[in-house]
Amino acid sequence: MLLAEKLAEKPRTNPRILGLARGGVITASVVAKKLSVPVDVVVIKKLSGPGNPEFAIGAVTQDGVSLVEWGVAQRVGADESYVTHEIGRLTKEIRLQTQLYRTRKKPIAVEGVNVILVDDGAATGKTLETAVRWAKKKKARTIVVATPVASKEAVMMLTPEVNELVVYHEAQSLAAVSDYYESFPQVTDEEVIAMLT
Repeated sequence: MLLAEKLAEKPRTNPRILGLARGGVITASVVAKKLSVPVDVVVIKKLSGPGNPEFAIGAVTQDGVSLVEWGVAQRVGADESYVTHEIGRLTKEIRLQTQLYRTRKKPIAVEGVNVILVDDGAATGKTLETAVRWAKKKKARTIVVATPVASKEAVMMLTPEVNELVVYHEAQSLAAVSDYYESFPQVTDEEVIAMLT
């Protein structure tokens, strides 16, 4: 994969590869294979606006790290009560999904190590931004974000937040990550588990 080759161009000291569930784990496994390191997963859920599951107003990660775009949330009718309820609901889903992924594999330690966060794309970049916040809370030594495609907006937002941003293709605009791929099948939990064993 081209993203893996781009990451391999630069020497990296004992990196830990973390794919964002679910699709990012597929991309991360290719990167991990190229760099000859194990792959792990971080579970993040999109916080959607009321009545529109595709419209993100933020994101929630395992360990309770969340990001809410309050200005956007208010514009689409998501008040504090709605957001609090949704964060609670998503946190439960994340806990269950994480337990499912951890039946065969313990989490890779993040504190004090060089982390590469991988996703299959970044349209707004909010999910990856939330993953970066999570890695900072976990006290990662350095944080690299890597993705095959990202919008110009996502690149501008993520660049100052990380030690390095590796993007294979920067799109002027990106309505949906799936627009970049010829085939974009839904990734299952079983596929993620298989990648982690």
